[in-house]
Order: sequence, then structure tokens, then C-alpha cells
Amino acid sequence: MTQIALGQPVPDFTASSTQGEVTSADFKGKWTVLYFYPKDNTPGCTTQAQGFRDNYKDFLQADCQIFGVSRDSLKSHDNFISKQELPFTLISDPGEQLCELFGVMKMKNMYGKQVRGIERSTFLFDPQGVLVREWRGLRVPGHVDEVLQAVKDAS
Repeated sequence: MTQIALGQPVPDFTASSTQGEVTSADFKGKWTVLYFYPKDNTPGCTTQAQGFRDNYKDFLQADCQIFGVSRDSLKSHDNFISKQELPFTLISDPGEQLCELFGVMKMKNMYGKQVRGIERSTFLFDPQGVLVREWRGLRVPGHVDEVLQAVKDAS
């Protein structure tokens, strides 16, 4: 599988989500935000999801859809969506296929130990399914606003 690159179309993929199967074809026709986060119901990931939730109408007005991705199960995602009232789809990637495709698996320090996990990252695709912007290793505060502004500027 080829890794994603700026200026290139999203490679073919199929993944399980809270709304059924998601494929690369779903990235065509609208702006698309695909964001990767480490784990459901953790403080930073919850804050990030709430940011996308709270700005969801603004993303819709810019003709932009949002997908979140983590290695959590669909059951965990369903609980996260219900608890946080998330209006967008979450993709389950327990086998890390999408994580590998987007190059977001990294060695990280957690409580003094090296662990392999998802590096918080966001990708923006144009309506033709071409990657136009990426944010890697990002910090949560202000990030959703920055992504929304990029969508508005580009659309």
C-alpha cells in the first residue's frame, strides 16, 4: 500500500466505521477532514472531538465532512459518540491499515516508557479526493479553528 502524499489522491481503502463501511470513494464530492487520534474517552482526544463537534455546522456550511480515526473498536466508538454527542463518523482501525497508510504510527513516551501509538494528525482533502493540507504531531488547543479556517480559505 502506498503512503499518502500532499498533492496526491487518497489511495484506495476500505474501513469499518460507526456508519458502516467507509471507502476512499467517500472522499470525493466534498471537502473532507480525516483526523487521527490516540484513544476514545481520553482528555486530549475528548477535547479534540468536542472541538470538531462544536464547529460541525461551520464545517457543513463549507461543504466539508469529518471522519475521526483511532484503533478503538466500533463499540468503543459508539459509546464515545453517544457520550460526547458527536455528529460525525468514527472509523475503527484496530489492524492499523489506515494508520500505516497515513504514516501516523510513532514511538511515543508515556509515563517514562516507549510505546507505539497514534501521532495526533489531521488531513484535509479537496472535493476531488486530493490531499491539500496535513497537520502532524499537533496540539489540541486551537487546532480545530485552524482546520476550519483552512477549509474556508480553500473552498
